[in-house]
Amino acid sequence: MQGTTIMHNQQQPGTTSLAANTNVSRIFRLTSLAAAASICIVMTGCGLAPGMHFEQPPQLVETSNDKGDPASTVNIPITPIDLTLIKKMRAAMPSDANDPNASLYGKPTPYKLGIGDVLQITVWDHPELVAALGQPVAQSRTSDAAPGFVVDADGNVQFPYVNKPLHVAGKTETQVQRELYSELSKVFVKPQVTVRVASFRAAQVYIDGDVRTPGAQQINDIPMTLTEAVGRAGGFALTADQSRVTLIRDGVTYHINMAGMTAKGRSPSDIMLKPGDAVRVDSRDDNGVYVMGEVTRPATVIPMRNGKMTLSDAISQGGSFNAETSDPKQVYVIRNGQTDQPEVYHLDARSPVSMLLANGFELQPKDVVYVDNNGLVRFSRVLNLLLPAINAGLTAAVLTK
Repeated sequence: MQGTTIMHNQQQPGTTSLAANTNVSRIFRLTSLAAAASICIVMTGCGLAPGMHFEQPPQLVETSNDKGDPASTVNIPITPIDLTLIKKMRAAMPSDANDPNASLYGKPTPYKLGIGDVLQITVWDHPELVAALGQPVAQSRTSDAAPGFVVDADGNVQFPYVNKPLHVAGKTETQVQRELYSELSKVFVKPQVTVRVASFRAAQVYIDGDVRTPGAQQINDIPMTLTEAVGRAGGFALTADQSRVTLIRDGVTYHINMAGMTAKGRSPSDIMLKPGDAVRVDSRDDNGVYVMGEVTRPATVIPMRNGKMTLSDAISQGGSFNAETSDPKQVYVIRNGQTDQPEVYHLDARSPVSMLLANGFELQPKDVVYVDNNGLVRFSRVLNLLLPAINAGLTAAVLTK
């Protein structure tokens, strides 16, 4: 009986080995299935990798209008950056013959008196007329009028021994002096009369933006040119974009490239400002270019002071290509600033010669420079997504047995 009991409690030979082999077989099958699934996903779903990736042109993009209509498909062609494109873009630049700002050029003219100006009128050898100027008053503000004869709202001034108001608005100092001489000659013998403007208050221009002291600038006997206005405002600030100066006159907006005018041998002093003109100098920070993708330092880069920024400048400021992850063959410029139709340009930068093309390709504000990643990086990123799931599946399979 005792032997029988002992034989009953012992396991049959080979039972333990068979169970172990069964568990190993199941784990191996699970591992094989997980590996096969991962390979299938890798081969067919590389788009699952994090980050952006450009497909080959042309690219189809789904968009919807403002009314919420169903999405429509828009064909956005990708234009290669080559010598033909560079020549075409240079030819499209405005020439001197088609200068849109030609109407702004002019010659300096003598100052014309206006309402609010203060005149200093002196009749020599007649000290009794000095009292007509009034007693000097300390000026606590720059806007305070100097002692003298103020041009009233009708454009007239009152002067002793002149029987009627003398209309001076729109006239020069020399013209007013001659008229006063003619009127005073009726009372005095060959009067010696001088007329000068003691305070210019009739007209002004406004300058704003990236200048050191923005604000209103009074127009005086010094011709108010564009460079004079910038100079009175303290000059350009360090962040000023000298290629993007806006002039608003009578409801019309003019875009002026002061740096470009100088480069072409034309002085910005040829642009004469008029009363009521408003000038604004843009900041380079507002016209940056976005460098993204596989570069060393993705960032927003700003153009130079003359407003220029080439593709090579942007790549250089972005720290150039990332040697480990970038695909120099896939360099793109995405542009959507001038028209409603986006524009995409492609550069194959594998050859150093291609940098000549990049140096001739002018970027525009808000352009996006994108450097794509290579296939090995996308494969690695897919594996990084899948390996945690595979490891979790293997762990679960082991724990179940």
